[in-house]
Amino acid sequence: MSKAVARNSAVASTILLCLALAFPTICAAQQTTLAATPPMGWNSWNHFADRIDDQIVRTEADAMVSSGMKAAGYEYIVIDDTWAGQRDANGNTQPNSKFPDMKALADYVHSKGLKLGIYSGPAARTCAGYEGSLGHEEQDAQTYANWGIDYLKYDWCQQPASVDEMEAAYTKMHQALLKTGRPIVFSLCEYGWHKVWEWGASVGGNLWRTTGDISDRYYAMAEIGFNQNGLEKYAGPGHWNDPDMLEVGNGGMSEDEYRTHMSLWAILAAPLMAGNDLTQMTPYTVQLLTNPEVIAVDQDPLGKQGYRVWQEGPFEIWMKPMADGSKVVGLFNRQRTTEQMTVNFSDIGINGSASVRDLWLHKDLGTFSGNFSVYVPMHGVVLVRITAK
Repeated sequence: MSKAVARNSAVASTILLCLALAFPTICAAQQTTLAATPPMGWNSWNHFADRIDDQIVRTEADAMVSSGMKAAGYEYIVIDDTWAGQRDANGNTQPNSKFPDMKALADYVHSKGLKLGIYSGPAARTCAGYEGSLGHEEQDAQTYANWGIDYLKYDWCQQPASVDEMEAAYTKMHQALLKTGRPIVFSLCEYGWHKVWEWGASVGGNLWRTTGDISDRYYAMAEIGFNQNGLEKYAGPGHWNDPDMLEVGNGGMSEDEYRTHMSLWAILAAPLMAGNDLTQMTPYTVQLLTNPEVIAVDQDPLGKQGYRVWQEGPFEIWMKPMADGSKVVGLFNRQRTTEQMTVNFSDIGINGSASVRDLWLHKDLGTFSGNFSVYVPMHGVVLVRITAK
């Protein structure tokens, strides 16, 4: 299914459902504004896993504000797996003892100017063995809305099923979320099975995982990130390819490797969901996560996902078209030595001369004719904005 067909199908089915439910204004607004740019926030799993609790969520929300991340555009605090308790006698989901009052927690996060996300899945149990949403989709969606939830990560924690079964399960929860009347970002997590990018928008997904889980190692991150090429036609405002959460700041990569990670995710118009401990960040980690010129690449209103324009062995050049007509280019060196790389302007649709600005150095490098060359460190990147003269 093409992006246009998928998106039109999603919009049409959603608006019809909204009209039937007497929520036309709310639902039409969701279609045009919800996740208009890739969601930015923080998710608990990469660093805290099953150790997450109410106090950690509050502390991370505080740190998102005090570190400058909120000012940079991050807004979602997402509680991943292990929050759920037993259902009550009426089948309503309840948090476990780690989260004594989810509504109060949502109120606290909202008081910081942030939004709260939560986790479930279309099976009886989640990946960690906690209560899932199977058979309780409408109940759970309404409970989340009553608590004040703004984002749902919906994780396929069972054996891979047919594409029809997956589409049906995700559509069921999407319709349940719409029925609440509350705008809730819908994040599909099913690891790219059955080419989810071809149908994720048609089942109401605002973003969908395209890969298996990331880990805090350069080769794992690179395999995921550089393999996103070709999926760009499925991404756009309201529906994004998701190559998984950021590992920036968790300690398993070098500074250059983390810069590659952040640059590549920005070019991919990927959701920027930090996965580190926001209370223990080095100045370099803060600088990586909050660089306004790099975030502007990810959040560009044109909503185009970047793609590879040139490759030779371990050297790759990626380009993202921007709303102002400029081109953001990442020169990626996957070799283990520093090497010189050159981008030919003709490869990115520019004829003649162009100005070049380094987005990590915040520095105008000058005007160049025909091409631009630069030394790139091992496993590193030079990220530039190129504007035709």
